[in-house]
Amino acid sequence: MRLSCAMTETDFPYQRTLPLKPFRKLAVSLAVLLLAASPVHAQEALFDTKAKQALMLEDQTGTILYAKAPDTLIEPAALAKLMTMELVFHALKTGQIKIDTQYTVSENAWRTGGAPSGGSTMFAKLKSSISVGDLIQGVIVQSANDGCIILAEGIAGSEQKFAGMMNARAKEIGLKNSTFRNSTGLPDPEQKVSLTDLVTLARYIKHEYPEYYRTYAQESFTWNNIFQRNRNPLLKLDIGADGMGTGYTEQSGYGLVGSAEHNGRRYIAALSGLATDKERAEEAKKIFEWAYSAFEEVNIFAEGETIAEASVFGGVKSSVPLKAHEKISLLVPAANKDRLKAHVEYKGPLLAPVKADEQVGVLRIWIGDALAQETPVYTGEAVESGDLQKRTLDAVLELTTGWTRRLKL
Repeated sequence: MRLSCAMTETDFPYQRTLPLKPFRKLAVSLAVLLLAASPVHAQEALFDTKAKQALMLEDQTGTILYAKAPDTLIEPAALAKLMTMELVFHALKTGQIKIDTQYTVSENAWRTGGAPSGGSTMFAKLKSSISVGDLIQGVIVQSANDGCIILAEGIAGSEQKFAGMMNARAKEIGLKNSTFRNSTGLPDPEQKVSLTDLVTLARYIKHEYPEYYRTYAQESFTWNNIFQRNRNPLLKLDIGADGMGTGYTEQSGYGLVGSAEHNGRRYIAALSGLATDKERAEEAKKIFEWAYSAFEEVNIFAEGETIAEASVFGGVKSSVPLKAHEKISLLVPAANKDRLKAHVEYKGPLLAPVKADEQVGVLRIWIGDALAQETPVYTGEAVESGDLQKRTLDAVLELTTGWTRRLKL
């Protein structure tokens, strides 16, 4: 096989799509590419789920194995606690707080999230003091609303201010479509997330805070002499799961974000819109087991290999090689390999002088018509500015070809 890439030009000169350098291992015939234009995703032809929204990603390669309306905005319910924990872990990592820092249980935390609330709680006693370490266990293992509010008030002074911190931090780590209004996920009409953002968040937590991530696999926690088991159903299903959380609202149904390891690979999935907690567990197990057996890895570009050439305006050279920082590999359907296509997008032409190792674009790879992977690409070398004659010639060429391309749009 050899990977084939279509050539298109849009919005010249600000964005270009280039064909990839011919690749020796992957090939896609024109007939296969025409088949890939079907509106049914390649993954959906091989697998389906009762979930209204779903997303499955393999962590090492970043391959999206399955996607079903992953950017639809939903109510997060208790899955909002993943963002709460990220802020807590970040505060610990930066030294803002310590694991033995003590916070007092306010009446608001006790009444809104504690025993009187009737919701998920660690039964923290009013006006008692609890360490950050115990609060983390309460939130992760018991999905404790009181634990969330105690942490939010302790770190930010109020839950409202903490929610503002959640939104700012979400943008910093790459969440694009999520809005948080409280630390617990309790109902709020303005509180929305996407499964894409939830998987991004789960992946970030696993990579950035491995020492705290281990808490998600903790089977139980006893606080105030009350024993409670971890609410994550995946931990009991013998599929290698070690996190993350669950949620439920009447509008969004039963949802889950799960992370599991199998044969040295980590898989992260998010599901939403399921009818019952039993169905949630069944569909979660089904999508993980499918991912374990339905894909195999294909190496596409070696580390340091040139992926494409980007045009350079006004330089001593008219192009510069584009490369990725790491090898590029992809999980592809074992029973349907011949559905790969890809291209490199960058804003161009690049203006000389061009620095080496500067990110200028992205490599996108599809399985069928489903985007499976995005990888940043960087300039492989520096290109100095050319003389006046070279810059003038480039200007004439760009003016001519640019006008021609505009006529084709």
